[in-house]
Amino acid sequence: MTKSPFLFGTVGSPISTPKNPGGTVGGIERTADLGLGVLELAWVQSVRVGEEKCKEIKATAEENGISLSVHAPYFINLNAMADEWPKSRKRLMDAAHYGNLAGATDIIFHPGSYFMQPPAEVLKVAVPRLRECVKELRDAGNPVTLRPETMGKSAMLGSLDDALIMSTEIEGVAPCIDFAHLHARPGDGSGNSYDEWIAMLKQVKKALGSSALKNLHIHLSGIEYGPKGEKNHLPLSEADLKYKDLFQALADMKCGGRILCESPKMEDDALVMQKAWGKIAKPK
Repeated sequence: MTKSPFLFGTVGSPISTPKNPGGTVGGIERTADLGLGVLELAWVQSVRVGEEKCKEIKATAEENGISLSVHAPYFINLNAMADEWPKSRKRLMDAAHYGNLAGATDIIFHPGSYFMQPPAEVLKVAVPRLRECVKELRDAGNPVTLRPETMGKSAMLGSLDDALIMSTEIEGVAPCIDFAHLHARPGDGSGNSYDEWIAMLKQVKKALGSSALKNLHIHLSGIEYGPKGEKNHLPLSEADLKYKDLFQALADMKCGGRILCESPKMEDDALVMQKAWGKIAKPK
């Protein structure tokens, strides 16, 4: 059986994780039981984990053959005011430190807000701050990749252009591409076709090279949106996202990596995605 170039999983432990042992350890075991291959630890409120628990998480993931990433706390803003930036920075660095101890290879984070400023001016602040974070991690021997996520509202730092600029400017940074967010961001229903997704993937390839297409980190779900962008995530069956066309684009561009589901029906939709990918990517 040919190994799939993509691993599928959920952002946060599967909803069906048993209460015993529960938590992240139980989530990893449940992920394996479901036949999924990756779990993103949802440390989205704060990083509340110690070194011993990280060792247990890492050992459980290795025993079950599950790859790990971390979603850092929501309250990170690369464009924060000078007096607020140290708090944002600590949240990102804590996620990277403990994530590495837990065996995670990638740290996903929301990059922040424009605060009504032009993207180019915001990036002049964001890029140096992020570069210093990576330098500190590397000086400490921490190899994780920091991944700014593409965001679903036009007021947020996190267009595909933004994520690619941060990634090209800083070694050790790569995008987390949320295709549902990119569909919702313009507010007009665009970003939902094979041709548009091919154009996005070609943009990634041009900026970061073909190797980046083999190591994509993708978030995906159905999504509700309005003129200002994202409202909330939806199950795939209740949304207009043409995810099968997206998978065809990913297959045609010979992509690989991880696809993490953020649907309210997380593992159910992750399995739907995995099955759909299997049919599309199956050799003709």
